[in-house]
Formats: sequence, C-alpha cells, structure tokens
Amino acid sequence: MQVLQQQFQVPFNYQVIFTKHLFDSSNKTLCDFISNFGQSNFRKRILFVIDKGVADAHPSLTTSIIDYFESNAIADLAPEILVLPGGEVCKNDPRFYEEVVRAIDEHRIDRHSFVAAIGGGAFLDMSGYAAAISHRGVKLIRIPTTVLSQNDSGVGVKNGVNYLGKKNFLGTFAPAVAVFNDVAFLATLEDRDWRSGIAEAIKVALIKDLAFFEWLEANVEAMNSRDEAAMVEQIYRCADLHMKHISGGDPFELGSARPLDFGHWAAHKLEYLTDFKIRHGEAVAIGIALDCVYSHLIGAISLADCERILAVIKGLGFDLYHPALAENDCQNLHKGLQEFQEHLGGHLTITLLKSLGNGEEVHEMDFPTIQASVALLAKYA
Repeated sequence: MQVLQQQFQVPFNYQVIFTKHLFDSSNKTLCDFISNFGQSNFRKRILFVIDKGVADAHPSLTTSIIDYFESNAIADLAPEILVLPGGEVCKNDPRFYEEVVRAIDEHRIDRHSFVAAIGGGAFLDMSGYAAAISHRGVKLIRIPTTVLSQNDSGVGVKNGVNYLGKKNFLGTFAPAVAVFNDVAFLATLEDRDWRSGIAEAIKVALIKDLAFFEWLEANVEAMNSRDEAAMVEQIYRCADLHMKHISGGDPFELGSARPLDFGHWAAHKLEYLTDFKIRHGEAVAIGIALDCVYSHLIGAISLADCERILAVIKGLGFDLYHPALAENDCQNLHKGLQEFQEHLGGHLTITLLKSLGNGEEVHEMDFPTIQASVALLAKYA
C-alpha cells in the first residue's frame, strides 16, 4: 500500500471595524480598507446587495453609496445595486441567492473583487453563501445592520440557506474579509429588532463570562431605553467573545461541540414550528430559558441562579415560553433535538450550564426532563 499525506494551513485574517455613518463622504474607513486590501495591480470591483428592509428604512442609502464611490475612486462600483428581501424568507427561497450569483456573473465580480452585503443576519447568511459558491469564493464584506448580526452572525465565519425544511442545511465556512459595524443603522430598528439581538449576548455571557452577564443584568433599563452607548458596549463585548471563541476553538466545526449554539437546538425548531413568526433572537431567548430550566432540573445550577437568568430575559422584554414547545406532547420539540444531532454529524453535544458564566458539554438529554422543563417554563411565563 502507498500513501501520500498532505497537510497545510490557510490563515484567515479579518477585522471587525466599529464606525458611524460609513458612507458619509468624510468617513474614510471603507475607502482605506479597499485601497489597502490585496494586490494593487488589480483594479477592484464591488457589488452591493442590500436587504430591502434596510433600503426602505434608509431611502438615501443607495445614493449615498454611489456618491461615496464617486468621491473616492477606490474601486469600480457595479452599476446595479441589488435590493432583495431580508429576513428568513431570503434563506427559504433559492431564487434570492441565485439572483446574487447572477449579479456576480453579470458584473464580472471576480476573486479580486468584492460583494458587499448590507442587512440583517439572515440576509448576510444568504449573500455570503452566494459569494462563497461563486468562482469558489469571491471576497465578502459584511455590513450588518441589526443588533443580532453586529454582535454574532455578522462577525462569524458561517454562511448558509435553509433547504429541505432544515435551517442552514446548505452552507459554507467562509469568513468575510472585513466586517463594518455601523451603529447608525441601529437607530431605525423597531424595538422588537433592537431587543432581539441581545439574546445572543445573554447566551455567550452565560457560558463564558460572568462579569458580562452581570453587566447585562445591570444595564437592562439602559438597553430598554435605547441608550446608544450601552448598546455599543454590549455589541463590542459580545462580538469580542464570539471572535475569541472562534479563533481559540474549532472555527470550521470539524468536531461536534458547538458551545456558541447554547439555547439554539430548541430555538431552531421553534422558528420552524411558528413559521418564522418569531425572530431568531426571540427564539434563542426562549431556548436559553428552556436550557437553563433543564440545567436546574438536573441539579447543575441552583433555583436562584435559574430565576436570576429568567429575570434578565424577561426584563429585556422577551417571552420565556411559546405554546409550540408543548405541541404534540413535546414530540415536535424532541424532533428538533434529533435534527440538531444530525446537523452535528450524528453525535449529540449540547452546551448546558454548570454555573453562571460557565458552560459544560453533555451528550444526551432526557426527554421526560425536557417535558418537565417545558411545563415549568410555562408556569414561569
């Protein structure tokens, strides 16, 4: 027998840049990045794809982009600025990522050029997937516009769309070359979307950073009152924890451990069971509450700590419970656990709480205890 052994490493390096009014002519942040990126002997092109909800909330956005690139001759702006639906609908219908692929082809966006996606997490997932499968990967710039995407999905390495009724069944691991968190986009969010992304901060704080959880606990009212400084602090700390985990662990998820999906196994199923009527962050908040109650029922955390977590979730305006959790005697929910296990490669690894700020991996969940957790959560709600 003859064997050839191959091994190599590919470095990934990207920045998450915090700014305000990215496309103001006096803001050179994007200009400097494009000018200094890659080889100077290639004339770069850039295609913008924008979440329709963002375009509607910021009617002068496309004009601002055109003016910015006219004032700063740093790249050839594609003559088409593509506006497509955002939210989970853009991940459920293949027409939308195919439209991005069509534009990449038509406007000759090659591997030295950029797709710049502006929108919420689902829109970035879809656009990133289209960029990753075109020419085996064109350069992606993410400009997340929601709290959820600025502190979590927008700064990560994953892209994807839903398929066969399963969340993120098709997807890639392909980091953006840069992420620009523009706080000005948050000002137009509905209160529901402003709140929704904070669920991911609760998640990462509970499993990694007690001090951050205590900060969230102390700043509930500031965030509820839409204090910009408090939200920027929350997003920065949350993004920092997510990025440190990605770089220090298993960024392409070759194993089965996914601690950053704490609370997500139930959340993903709940989104489908409600036909996506609840936001991802709202589902995550309920999923966190469920897993915290489960952690308490198996003796991992005290009742006092469990109730402390539920108080923060509820204090931020999240629901703790949805009737879909209990449908069919929780069998629908249990199917979600099985689907999550399949997504992990067949070996179940779930993160639960060992204490506040400290997650631990478990490899099985007891169905009667899940049912008891749902029933107890319904009482708290």
